[in-house]
Amino acid sequence: MRSLPDNSIDCVFADPPYNLQLGGDLNRPDGSEVDAVTDHWDQFDSFRVYDEFTRDWLTEARRVLKPDGALWVIGSYHNIFRVGAILQDLGFWILNDVVWRKTNPMPNFKGTRFTNAHETLIWASQGEKARYHFNYRAMKTLNDELQMRSDWVLPICSGGERLKEDGKKAHPTQKPEALLYRVLLATTEKGDVVLDPFFGTGTTGAVAKRLGRDWIGCEREEFYRGVAMKRIEKELPLDESALETMQSKKTAPRVAFGTLVENGLIPPGTKVFDKKRRWIALVRADGSLEYQGKTGSIHGLGKDLQDAPSCNGWTFWHYEVEGPAGKDVKPIDAARQIHLLASEDG
Repeated sequence: MRSLPDNSIDCVFADPPYNLQLGGDLNRPDGSEVDAVTDHWDQFDSFRVYDEFTRDWLTEARRVLKPDGALWVIGSYHNIFRVGAILQDLGFWILNDVVWRKTNPMPNFKGTRFTNAHETLIWASQGEKARYHFNYRAMKTLNDELQMRSDWVLPICSGGERLKEDGKKAHPTQKPEALLYRVLLATTEKGDVVLDPFFGTGTTGAVAKRLGRDWIGCEREEFYRGVAMKRIEKELPLDESALETMQSKKTAPRVAFGTLVENGLIPPGTKVFDKKRRWIALVRADGSLEYQGKTGSIHGLGKDLQDAPSCNGWTFWHYEVEGPAGKDVKPIDAARQIHLLASEDG
């Protein structure tokens, strides 16, 4: 980070070591060992050492960020409160704390505490009166025309999205791409430079590339760097299995069209159309649709094009999918049902 020029970065997304302070092995009820974070990079001799490390990298983050740049930090209860206090001491101004509620968290196998089912993200600007970017409209559209809240319900990284080497997880704390998709879409613009000082296996770089953002990653572990570069070169979309959750249809949260977009079931650039193909619209990154200069949500644009009082966009718009006998045409609601089914089977 010290090699980067001052005021050169639009957004920093940091997933620093959590300093988990784990003691001893953790086993499931069947006796199998839990693949916990025991790597050397997450081990610090004391809170004082961790705090010095945190202050050092946050100081550099503040230096390289533009005056209107933003900082995102994610952590668990082990470290996020210490990080939050230090960033405030350095002059950052907290805009939101966002709770990422995991739909499929790891249970507390010992039964001695509540299941740790969330992580916290801090979103901060350079100061109390500093300017910053927030794509409010995009977030509202992504959430089916409802204001986006600060509690985000997303699954942990699993299934086909989970990177593996020789059959083992490439990284113990790989973050889901949907999480980074929302962060970058909310607070950056196309062409912005995003810095991840704890790059790991490159989730930030992969999503940034997909959304047309430039990226810089800092990662001292050679193995992770190799995995990250291979991943970003391929620029693979999210695998459908990444949507698996532990919830049933009865308890699953309401599904917004934007959820399908950010998770890749109906990715940006998809062409959707009414059943008679009178209108062929383009899906945009924030879940809105565009047709010949007109834009709107799946419901709003459908209503306007038909000059109707209302429109159920889920059944009005259709898309093509590959079937056994070629391309099939399905309403976009079919993608929503895939998401709900994956949630039930998770």
